[in-house]
Amino acid sequence: MRSLITGGAGFLGSHVVDELVKKEHDVIVLDDLSGGFLENVNSAAKFIKGDICDYKLVENLFNEYKFDNVFHLAAYAAEGLSHFIKRFNYNNNLLGSVNLINQSVIHKIKCFIFTSSIAVYGKNQLPMMEDTIPQPEDPYGIAKFAVEQELKVTKRMFGLDYIIFRPHNVYGERQNIGDRYRNVIGIFMNQLLQDKPLTVFGDGKQTRAFSYIKDVAPIIAMSVDYKNAYSEVFNVGADIPYSINQLIIEVKNALGKDSGVTYLEPRNEVKHAYSSHRKVEKFFNAKPRWSLNEGLARMAEWVKKHGARTTKKFDDIEIKDKLPKIWK
Repeated sequence: MRSLITGGAGFLGSHVVDELVKKEHDVIVLDDLSGGFLENVNSAAKFIKGDICDYKLVENLFNEYKFDNVFHLAAYAAEGLSHFIKRFNYNNNLLGSVNLINQSVIHKIKCFIFTSSIAVYGKNQLPMMEDTIPQPEDPYGIAKFAVEQELKVTKRMFGLDYIIFRPHNVYGERQNIGDRYRNVIGIFMNQLLQDKPLTVFGDGKQTRAFSYIKDVAPIIAMSVDYKNAYSEVFNVGADIPYSINQLIIEVKNALGKDSGVTYLEPRNEVKHAYSSHRKVEKFFNAKPRWSLNEGLARMAEWVKKHGARTTKKFDDIEIKDKLPKIWK
């Protein structure tokens, strides 16, 4: 079984690569290393540096390797920042995905596995469920939902099988803690390592369910073997929501450090976001196994070993009006 994994040098992608290698897939990783690291890539996989927005490169890869499956995880998943980088967001998260879908149709790929996000739901009834009508609140969620819709019409038109996953707030080893715009646990741990105060938008009462990587990556990797899951959408991740204020206590305990908290002006974001996982449990007989304490402990061990990362500013902010001061 030969599988293409886009974003396979990134956090979630590299863990999916590991799971596919265990399953003895012939794995080809495509990643531009804009958010991932070569050290994350399993040595058993073949790595190709490249951008999914480069249509000719994508076309050549499909011609050369004759993939059976595509696991599309490449994305720039910064929901809050996506308001200010609209063109970049849609080029990378939507048009780049279309490049892969086109070639998957042409080469008759067996299954296209896509990692979407619960960002597609917006401010809807909780817990978020797969049959809830999506109403995304930011350009990132809009792009993800557009790809979902594209896969559905492509299935009807050309018969391309697909599986859509909507993970949320995934954390764990290999997360890029140097990204200042996304992944709150990584941001907090990086700040603690540098004895900087933790920065929180608003009052910290917003809630999320934080998902340990080992409860997410194996399900995505195994899904291609479940034909009854084809053409389905699945929420995947943790069940128990925590406020950001509660998370702060847990992260400090995991790292054994405390450097204070700075509360900033609230940003435009969904206040409460957590989802139901009854469907994924039914199809894959899989439930979250890792508690927040356990997952944070494992991530903290990895973070201490690798140390703090330098945070870089996004180079091409398209709209600066209402951009949070901390991002300027």
